[in-house]
Amino acid sequence: MGYIEKNLVSGETVLYKTRLHWIVMVGPLLLGLFLAASGLALLISDYETHIQGSARQAMLIGGIVLLVLAAGVIASGVIRRGATEIGVTNMRVLIKSGLLDRRSIEVLLSKVESIGVDETASGRMLGYGSVIIRGTGGTFETFHNIGHPNEFRRAVQQQIGAPASSPR
Repeated sequence: MGYIEKNLVSGETVLYKTRLHWIVMVGPLLLGLFLAASGLALLISDYETHIQGSARQAMLIGGIVLLVLAAGVIASGVIRRGATEIGVTNMRVLIKSGLLDRRSIEVLLSKVESIGVDETASGRMLGYGSVIIRGTGGTFETFHNIGHPNEFRRAVQQQIGAPASSPR
């Protein structure tokens, strides 16, 4: 059970959920692969060369450190993606990001003035973009690299335009 489900009020149901797009993993994966390849190169060269003493020990420690850093970089990307929840309920829009340092935005549907989507050409092809939510009073929040941003906007608009007889 995630943040959104744990913070529902009485009579509130989740209608749509999305998360960060997998594109947020590209940077950490590329950096992690580079660090891992460098670490493996050091370990292999340590094994294949006949260097003795402190130089060999430095290559071994450097290779291990690079492999650990690679794992840490990739893990941080996975955690960042997994620690972001975005949802629409029948009463509000909820967005939570972060694991240790948490940032959450909850806007009542009646207070949503507009919702916009910015997509680059690659974002349109791959299905990600930025969502801008404007609340009454001129406040706005922008969330980048959201998966399926147009579906998210549509879910919000459907709830805002829902007939008054349906629970809000």
